[in-house]
Amino acid sequence: MDVQLALGVRLRDDAHFSNFHGARNHAAAERLKQLVMAGNVPVTVICGDQDTGKSHLLQAVCHELEGTDALCLNVQELLAQAPGVLDGLEHWQVLCLDDFDSIAGLPQWEEAFFHLFNRIMDAGHRLFVAMTSPPAQAAIALPDLKSRLALGVVIQLGRPQDEDRCMILIARAEQRGLVLSEEVAGFILRRASRSMGELLAILDRLDENSLRAQRRLTIPFVKSVMGW
Repeated sequence: MDVQLALGVRLRDDAHFSNFHGARNHAAAERLKQLVMAGNVPVTVICGDQDTGKSHLLQAVCHELEGTDALCLNVQELLAQAPGVLDGLEHWQVLCLDDFDSIAGLPQWEEAFFHLFNRIMDAGHRLFVAMTSPPAQAAIALPDLKSRLALGVVIQLGRPQDEDRCMILIARAEQRGLVLSEEVAGFILRRASRSMGELLAILDRLDENSLRAQRRLTIPFVKSVMGW
């Protein structure tokens, strides 16, 4: 199997624009979807802290363009290879790069991505990049690479608020066929970490135990499963 294909992100079935929940970033997600469908913006940069949904949206781009020659890669995973792994990526009509900050301070990789960006632009193809900081504030040392990123449209995401986290938990539970009330979701939020990754891991655990015990998700049941 081609190394690039082997490193490609396996798209999650639930990573679509339609189930990107959270009022705070709704407008940003809609703006991104418009850019995807317009097809006339060469570079789009999705920025935000951890738990803002960057990876979800990047995968949603690929789902939205189903039938298009699109590839999603995690840059952190690419670093285990030589920069030559980027050769030929310009042939994909749409290339999505997650965790782009991973190359900051790595001169060979920064230069390799700079040349890749140029090849993508020359080919008339599109690039979607997810990173923590906006291009102007990124820790990338190569000025030419920062300038390429700065030419793109920047989509800024904010950290989810508790009402967003509650909405996400309820929606994810519904996708699993579970009924999670606002009262129970609020109880989980008061007891658990604010990390969406940890919250969704809790939902996994509750789903498994609910299925085994044939119990609804009530506060007493959540307490018994989580030891709260």
